[in-house]
Amino acid sequence: MSIFTPVSESQLATWLKNYSVGGLIGLEPIASGIENTNYFVTTSQGRYVLTLFERLPAAELPFYLELMAHLARHGIPCPAPIADLADRYLSSLNGKPATLVTRLAGASVENPGVAECVELGALLARMHLAGRSYGGYLENPRGPKWWRRAADEVRPFLDPLRAAQLESELRFQAQHRFADLPRGAVHADLFRDNALFDNGRISGVFDFYFAGVDCFVYDLAVCVNDWCLVDPEGDRRLDEPKTLALLGAYRAIRPLESTEGEAWPVMLRAAALRFWLSRLHDKHLPRPGELVKVHDPEHFCEILALRGARGAPAPWAA
Repeated sequence: MSIFTPVSESQLATWLKNYSVGGLIGLEPIASGIENTNYFVTTSQGRYVLTLFERLPAAELPFYLELMAHLARHGIPCPAPIADLADRYLSSLNGKPATLVTRLAGASVENPGVAECVELGALLARMHLAGRSYGGYLENPRGPKWWRRAADEVRPFLDPLRAAQLESELRFQAQHRFADLPRGAVHADLFRDNALFDNGRISGVFDFYFAGVDCFVYDLAVCVNDWCLVDPEGDRRLDEPKTLALLGAYRAIRPLESTEGEAWPVMLRAAALRFWLSRLHDKHLPRPGELVKVHDPEHFCEILALRGARGAPAPWAA
């Protein structure tokens, strides 16, 4: 359970009076996520998700909420923020910035196959195309600037081998910059547990609170590193049929440029580095919370080593 800010039914019932969503029927904490406090909320008019933001800067929150609203208007199955009676997506609950969004149907798939990877690839391409008309701007908050800062903070906790691996990858990434790649609003955290399926079709994507403006191919790499493993629990090599299925479905909707193919091996490593660092940070520098779930950093440490050794199929580069 990752709950940082408790909310009682009476507190929420009072807060909901500022919304036209009916009376409170049920409140249920969501036992996943490590960044925000989340609850399922049921009212007399529908089902919603309540999020209290624990550490995201207040200045960044409008970017995420407006992006979700923009994508929902363009047919992307993502949570739509609910405006309160003052026409605001964001207000305060228990001293924290809070928002209410629609709850999506479906369930996550723990071990996706080729069919699920096809669904995800097509959805990601549509999302990137829809996001091109979004006017908000926020540089990827977990991009290279954050990597360097996070590396400085976790370095004292690493053994010599891991510290050397980290320094080597940071040097490699600093030598490979792709300023001219197609860019726009990206999810940047679209793991298997942030997507829902219903009757074999993708029914929703959520948790946009690491979104930002970055290279589209980086967003693809984040997905491939999580969705296309031979075995998520053991064999972290890329499964070629799943990888090619995801990339092929994406390309059918948004063709990729040759420069994106050239950048692909670097982006796979960049995506692995980002999540290795964030898991190291959460493990060694945790913040106060109630039974906070921390993911194993070694998972992405191994993925980073594998991607540096092998890369992955990039058929559009041929």
